[in-house]
Amino acid sequence: MISINTYIKSLFASITLLAAVSCSNTWEDHSSTNDDNLKLTLSERIKNTPETSEFGKLLVETGFDDELSNSKTYTVWAPTNAAIAQVNPDLLSDLASKRLFVQNHIALTAFSSVTEQDTVTVQMLSNKYLEFKNGTVMADANVVTADQYAANGLFHIISKALEPKANIWQYLKEKTGSNAMSSYLSTLNEFNIYQSDSIAKAFEFHEIYADSLTNSYLKNVYNLNNEKNKYTFFLLEDDAYNSEVGKLEPYLTKSNQDSTTTYASYFAVRDFAFHKAVAREKLSETVFVSRFGVEVDIDETKIVEEVQLSNGIVYIMSSLDVPLEKRLLTTIIEGEAPSSFSQGDKRANTFYREREDLDGVMFFDIMVQNHGVPLFAINYSANNLYSTTYNVYWRAINDIQTNTFQQSLRIGGGILPDGTIADPIAELGPMDVAPNIYDEIFIGEFTLNEAGRLDLISLIAANTAVNGNNTLSLDYLKLVPVIK
Repeated sequence: MISINTYIKSLFASITLLAAVSCSNTWEDHSSTNDDNLKLTLSERIKNTPETSEFGKLLVETGFDDELSNSKTYTVWAPTNAAIAQVNPDLLSDLASKRLFVQNHIALTAFSSVTEQDTVTVQMLSNKYLEFKNGTVMADANVVTADQYAANGLFHIISKALEPKANIWQYLKEKTGSNAMSSYLSTLNEFNIYQSDSIAKAFEFHEIYADSLTNSYLKNVYNLNNEKNKYTFFLLEDDAYNSEVGKLEPYLTKSNQDSTTTYASYFAVRDFAFHKAVAREKLSETVFVSRFGVEVDIDETKIVEEVQLSNGIVYIMSSLDVPLEKRLLTTIIEGEAPSSFSQGDKRANTFYREREDLDGVMFFDIMVQNHGVPLFAINYSANNLYSTTYNVYWRAINDIQTNTFQQSLRIGGGILPDGTIADPIAELGPMDVAPNIYDEIFIGEFTLNEAGRLDLISLIAANTAVNGNNTLSLDYLKLVPVIK
């Protein structure tokens, strides 16, 4: 039989824990209770508990004994004395290191072992994010004794210290000088891949996360300095890295060799970061598709080392071959997303349509009809084009008129003061647009000698003012790069 006093104490403890989990404000005054634990602060409890006295000494050395004595609510995962004895001395070599170590064991608000969630992600005072699993495991440390409460929070005694890990970006920076791929990534603090990258670089940043704002890789691919998210990153050894860059250089030709190598390097490494942390045992069943649409196949036999970091995993690879067929992506330009129009305002004659094809599939397109202007043009642009030949296709739907009209496509060129176009790269067409044809049509090819952006791709109406014969229609353009 359970005595009434035991029942009341258990109920009180449950209520206390529930309040801790559900509220991050200062705990209510428990001075009316007779429980001595509620008269002590977390700092006092940890220092007075024989099993955690060594961690208590670290609290004093770092000044966190005062912080854990104030009125805020905290949770502390306190390592046993035996766990502290196993800590790498380098992590406790100076005051700054000791403070980071201690911060990695403390969180604001209270986290009980009793929770409806299997895993709770906890932001530590170190700004690292650790996972508290089923109330029994914190990161990779087992909870020995849970839910020890004090006047201003909870502490759990754990079997292993929570040594603060570097994040992926910090790890890559440490490899600068010893790894060619890491060294290249660090240069993107200075080099702009895109014109927009220069904005943040115009200001000076000195804080720890400044690279997140100024590095072109972190800005355009993934911010590997971000502690909130988890990533998988494949870091290539030098021979493998140089091989991937060399494959891409003929397709990323720029004005000089240095720029060519820089761009080829960027296009090589941008596909090796993924916005999820994938454990080694899950690699074989995971389809890795970069945020740029490139599928990367992982050969696990080529993994040299696996490095667990605070915001994900780095796999060091002796080889990671991505075929050009997967690297060289097709560019799709949607008809309903023009950059500009030529020869006056024809908004009244421009229709952004939602249509249905013969198979019942919905699509969006643009049609400019009855505008009365010979050679009227809809202009588009395209980024990240390769220095190679492109096969060009369009889908242009003529589902309103009963007659065939013609339109053409002009690639590149500069606009002169009189509005004419000088030195276009290619002019394709004119091509017939017959009624009710929903097929994708090959219209020709063009070759780019230098990789980069095309600011002017123009869909041009027939050279007539006769309405019905100068209609323009476009679902999409497809630019398919040719492997040399």
